[in-house]
Amino acid sequence: MRISLCNEVLASMPLAQQCEYAARLGYDGLEIAPFTLSDEPDKISAGVAANIRATVESFGLAVTGLHWLLVKPDGLSLTDPDAAVRMRTLDVMKRLTGLCAELGAAVLVHGSPKQRQIAPGESHAVALARLQDSLAQVAVAAASHEVVYCIEPLSKKETQLINTVAEAATVVRSINHPHLRTMIDCSAAGLSETESVADLIDHWLPTGLIGHIQFNDPNRRGPGQGEMKFGPILAALRRQGYAGAIGVEPFDYLPDGPATAAFCIGYLRGLREEEI
Repeated sequence: MRISLCNEVLASMPLAQQCEYAARLGYDGLEIAPFTLSDEPDKISAGVAANIRATVESFGLAVTGLHWLLVKPDGLSLTDPDAAVRMRTLDVMKRLTGLCAELGAAVLVHGSPKQRQIAPGESHAVALARLQDSLAQVAVAAASHEVVYCIEPLSKKETQLINTVAEAATVVRSINHPHLRTMIDCSAAGLSETESVADLIDHWLPTGLIGHIQFNDPNRRGPGQGEMKFGPILAALRRQGYAGAIGVEPFDYLPDGPATAAFCIGYLRGLREEEI
């Protein structure tokens, strides 16, 4: 398992400095939020993407995935009543599957809660149908670039659409495309699930529906900075033969981003060494 740092944690630094710092700490890669690269990440050219990839790899890292996909450009939504808005959002999603491949990454994580809200006066069923329609189309684009697109379950504090792995699995199974999966975010799972994260892993990884894992605490800080215990989670991932990347994705940085990044990798490396 590779441990990757979600790069918005170091967004105050230029990309090369992010890479140098993450590599020095002992991370294996960066999981990139496209909005940190450009206000219009869907317009990043293949040449610019190649330069970004070369920068990351020059420090011995890999781009392992993309997340926070729809923060930029502004005005995106998959559930908006306006069909033109939904089409523009889908176009961005499709382009990001290409960017993911150009950066050498394997997976995209679709969280973006603000872009999947239920519009005032509309039903849960209507909003979910719109979301499913877009996911079915983006799965085809993901296949064309040989990447995997994951719909992320989020807590009800963030969105009313897809709050548990079981709900996400129902959507993924209904679409039934090998390049569409779901994932487990530890913070969201700690807020929304009745099972522990380790039990979720044992339950869902054997189904083949889990395409990615993100580590964070339900208090929105990094792994080891709250009450969630990550030793049993790492043990479950090993037990199930998980070979993908783990994205370290804190939201609240205490005392700051660089210090949080350093703490998290130290904590996780320590846990790994204890198990060996």
